[in-house]
Amino acid sequence: MTAEPGSRSLYVSLGAQRYRVERPFGAFDRGRSIVSDVACDSRGHVFVLLRLDPLVDAPADPVVELDPQGGFVRSFGAEDILDAHMLAVDPEDRVVVVDRDAHRIVVFGSDGKVVRRLGTPERPGETFSHPSSVAFAADGSFYVADGYGASRVQHFSAAGDLIRSFGRRGTGPGEFSTPHGVWVAGDGRVLVTDRENDRLQVFSAEGEPLDAWADMPRAMDVWSDAEGSVFVTDQVPRLSRFDRDGRLVGSCRPVLNGAHGIWGTADGTLYLAEVNPSRITRLTPVAG
Repeated sequence: MTAEPGSRSLYVSLGAQRYRVERPFGAFDRGRSIVSDVACDSRGHVFVLLRLDPLVDAPADPVVELDPQGGFVRSFGAEDILDAHMLAVDPEDRVVVVDRDAHRIVVFGSDGKVVRRLGTPERPGETFSHPSSVAFAADGSFYVADGYGASRVQHFSAAGDLIRSFGRRGTGPGEFSTPHGVWVAGDGRVLVTDRENDRLQVFSAEGEPLDAWADMPRAMDVWSDAEGSVFVTDQVPRLSRFDRDGRLVGSCRPVLNGAHGIWGTADGTLYLAEVNPSRITRLTPVAG
């Protein structure tokens, strides 16, 4: 299937898989805030995270929920989040927001109400120091990229108890210069975009460094599908797909200035959060 001459559709490919590019995706009002991240729940609902300056801008809901077609469902979190940076959906479909400059993560239940906070705004460094992202393992434990201030990854039990921390500032194996995005692959490996070191690092579930994949200028975020394919956004700008061993499958440029966040769904659809221009891009797989 090919686009008709004069069509306004754009297509990209990652290896043999082609995608139709849809942007902007979703009906929501950004206001003065900017799009910072995106995640999806088991129903295919899309959660968009909006960022603003808590010391300058009036409070606004940082989390926008959209239905699978992009229709507005609701928004929430204005009184609970100061500096929305990244978000994830946990195995129970709860929305978890990384409140970066408030040094905490905040968990929202299905009703949009806070069910847990971890970290304290008034005590930076006690639990987190400007964390950047969060990812969940199948057992409900979770990893936080404590990225901007601490250059480490912290692993917590499902109950929120610290299991271990790993990493420090540097350029060697297991060291970071801004661990920005984090994801737990289906085999339990922990994938971390080591942004200022221009690479993605691969760790065991226990935090032992296993590998490093280079040539990713300012690697931003990472997501992995059920088959083990790994998708990484960087500031070339591009989106790259790798197999589970780090072999490049393909790269493309679906957004203008690089995606800050990425998430995918079981049918292979990908969502990209772009800070500038502030919007969500949806990549829909095309057969044939």
